[in-house]
Amino acid sequence: LEIIYEDDNILLINKPAGMLSQKAKKEDVSLVEYVIGYLLSNGSVTKEELLTFHPGICNRLDRNTSGMVVAGKSLAGLQIMGEAFKERTLAKYYLCLVKGCIKETSHIRGYLKKDEKTNKVMISRKMLEGAAAIETEYEPVAYQKELTLLKVHLITGRTHQIRAHLASIGHPLMGDYKYGNISWNHQYETYGVKTQMLHSYELHFPQMPKPLENLSKNVFQARVPGKFYRLIKETAWEHGTQEALEVLH
Repeated sequence: LEIIYEDDNILLINKPAGMLSQKAKKEDVSLVEYVIGYLLSNGSVTKEELLTFHPGICNRLDRNTSGMVVAGKSLAGLQIMGEAFKERTLAKYYLCLVKGCIKETSHIRGYLKKDEKTNKVMISRKMLEGAAAIETEYEPVAYQKELTLLKVHLITGRTHQIRAHLASIGHPLMGDYKYGNISWNHQYETYGVKTQMLHSYELHFPQMPKPLENLSKNVFQARVPGKFYRLIKETAWEHGTQEALEVLH
C-alpha cells in the first residue's frame, strides 16, 4: 500500500487503478483485505481483535479510478470519517483528462439515474423518477485544442458521476470506454491507456472532532500514477503548462 498519512484512527491510501475498493465476490481480494493485512503486519491490530472489530474503508472508488481512499483503523475513525463523507463536510477533488478544450471554470447540475442491470448511469437536466440530484464543479488546470486537464470538485458523490456528467456535456474522459469516445481513446493507447484517466487527487478536511482533531483544516494529496504522469508531462499544453507540472510534485 502507498500510505499518504497514518495515525491511530485512520489511514489515507493512494489506491492504484485496477484494485477493488471492496469485495464484489467472496473470492475477491480488495483494498480492505490489503488494509487488514498491513495492520496485522505492523501490529496495529491483532487476529483476536478482528473477531470483534473490522477496519474498513470510508469512501469507495471505482475499480479503475486511482487515488485517495480513507480507511478507519479504529471504531471512532470509521464512524467519524463515514459521517464526514455522508454529510459532505470533506471537500474532494479529482484530476482527469478529458476530450476537448475547456477554458472556463464551471458548476454544473443535473440528475443521475442508475441502471442496475448494466451498471451504467444516465444523466438528465430534468428530474426523472428514481434519479438523484448531482452537482459537479470543475476548473481547467491546462488545455490545448483537443485535450484538457481538469481539477474536479465532486460535490455529490454518485456512481460514475464525474465520468457520466462530463460526457453528457461533450467532454468524456480519456480511456473511458463506457461513457467516452472510443475512436478518440484509441489515439492514446500507445501510452497504455485502457481505462478512464481519473484520479482522486486531493482531500480537504474541515474542523474535526476528537479524537481526529489533528486532521482539522489539513489538505492531503495523492500523487498521480505513472500513465497520468507521462501524459501530463509529455503533452504540449497551449495554456497552463506550469500549473500542469505542479500537480506532478
